[in-house]
Amino acid sequence: MTEQPRAIDEMNPDGVPRKVLFVAGAGRSGTSTLAGIVSRLGMHVPLPEVPPDDSNPRGFSEPQWVVDVHDEWLRESLVQVSDSRPEAWFDTGRICSREPARIRVTEWLEPHFEHHPELVVKDPRLSWFLGLWRVAAIRTGATPVFATMLRPPAEVVGSKQKYYANKLGSAHLAASWVNMLLHTERATRPAEGDGGRVFVRYEDLLSDWVRTTTALGHALDLQTIIHTRSDQIREVHRFIDPTLRRVTATLDDLALPRRLHELTGQTWEELNKLADEGGDTADAHATFDQLRAAYVDLYEESAAISRSTAEHARIQARRRALHEAAEAGGSRSLADRVPHDVRAAIPPSVRRGVRRALGRTRDEQ
Repeated sequence: MTEQPRAIDEMNPDGVPRKVLFVAGAGRSGTSTLAGIVSRLGMHVPLPEVPPDDSNPRGFSEPQWVVDVHDEWLRESLVQVSDSRPEAWFDTGRICSREPARIRVTEWLEPHFEHHPELVVKDPRLSWFLGLWRVAAIRTGATPVFATMLRPPAEVVGSKQKYYANKLGSAHLAASWVNMLLHTERATRPAEGDGGRVFVRYEDLLSDWVRTTTALGHALDLQTIIHTRSDQIREVHRFIDPTLRRVTATLDDLALPRRLHELTGQTWEELNKLADEGGDTADAHATFDQLRAAYVDLYEESAAISRSTAEHARIQARRRALHEAAEAGGSRSLADRVPHDVRAAIPPSVRRGVRRALGRTRDEQ
């Protein structure tokens, strides 16, 4: 798909300064809706875009390249998109600090400014790599600005379970939401070279997108949004569908463990304050630091208690690998594919039984 140049608006003949709007937040929180609105108002989503599907029939408004590179880095980091581990941020942070990764993103961003000076980059995986994207945007001479979508955590969890067939349960999804939002708040705090941040309630976007998006445009000084045209506004009216909020639920519906329930509720309450005018203060930042520390404590305590479950899953995986190798026919080449540490962890009596079943003697090993 070839990108078509978009002329700079006539309201600014000298050229609009470069900016990149990074739309962050948990998946299923309305990030596609916001990105879809600002792109229809004239901001540019680098092409090609991820195609629509049944989970999002109106489209995702996210660049395919961004999704692909994030998937690559998450695989390398052994981090899930919805990862509830606090230490996962250190795993992705190592990639964010790599100069080749920064150069790669900078070189991808640069040519897209030929099509429009104000870009929008959105992906539910984005928060894991915000530091890298901030650096890359600044290197292109652009000002990075941030919009974080806020949707009640129970609705996010319910939507993921409905559309993504998630099998890890409500507690895991709620914990991953807390982990994602608390660290996204930390990662988007003002830094040198930034142009500001906003927090947008999904409900506000659906009920009055004009007022909500206009406030966003002025807060982040996005000229494309401030000087939008009437035909673009009509296009967004056709795009917005009040029934987009197809999942409604409350925390009580999730039946979460008590402490997780309380921490999720507190996090949502404090995030809501950030969406209010004047709510993004130093005192609010201190509160989020405390919530983040409380989540780390809760997760570490839970992990310590459940270590037997993790060890059981590890042993099961090793046993499955050995069994699959045995069923593959027992040839030396297939057996040798089983990692040495896996074979070494199997009791000698079990290994002898497997060799007999395969018709192999020790001398053949």
